[in-house]
Amino acid sequence: MTISLVIPCINEEKNIPFLLSKCKEAFDQKEIEVVLVDNGSLDNTQAVLTKLLPNYPFLKVVRIESNQGYGDGILTGLKASSGEYLAWTHADLQTDPGDLLEGMKILNQQSEPEKLFIKGKRSGRPLTDNIFTIGMSFFESLLLKTKMWDINAQPTIFHKSFFYSWEDPPKDFSLDLFAYFMAKEGDLNIRRFDVRFDTRLHGESHWNISFKEKLKFIKRTLSYSFELKKKVQTNA
Repeated sequence: MTISLVIPCINEEKNIPFLLSKCKEAFDQKEIEVVLVDNGSLDNTQAVLTKLLPNYPFLKVVRIESNQGYGDGILTGLKASSGEYLAWTHADLQTDPGDLLEGMKILNQQSEPEKLFIKGKRSGRPLTDNIFTIGMSFFESLLLKTKMWDINAQPTIFHKSFFYSWEDPPKDFSLDLFAYFMAKEGDLNIRRFDVRFDTRLHGESHWNISFKEKLKFIKRTLSYSFELKKKVQTNA
């Protein structure tokens, strides 16, 4: 089994050496490709990647010149991946890239792993973030009429055929919602496993930095949720 782990990053020059070290520790000698997408960084991310690339034979680097959104970075990485199974996670080390191994165990235990959609389930988060997640999860579940929980947890893992079936996926952070909901609609077997959510090592979160950014995230999520509902009703 081969698997590609896509990790989009933007302005993560200080986190990247630690991220790659963790990947090497977890994935060395395993059939795992790490596709690190420089999603339009304006710091020294690209220079750091260029310098470190020869030290990590499992690493593939993709550069996007101008940031078009979180989802666009992931989609670009998925298209560049060579694994039979695909996955993504974050570059900020709030989730451990080694969590992928637990997901792979679940894949290996199944007779039809291509029908699985595997996703982490976060613990260790601040109370305010948990309240936000609970509220959004209830809203999504009621609106879309299917249980949706901790939508933005990582890693996300699935067979490449599921990715090839997508039509018009969003290029922003709504991609997590889209993929999770499409897995539900496609009758994939949803499996969740616990992951620890830690504090960021360096830099700032790109959404959790102010009330204004959180409000923007909520408004966009609500808007895309209604778009998804409308799409389902149209195709029914």
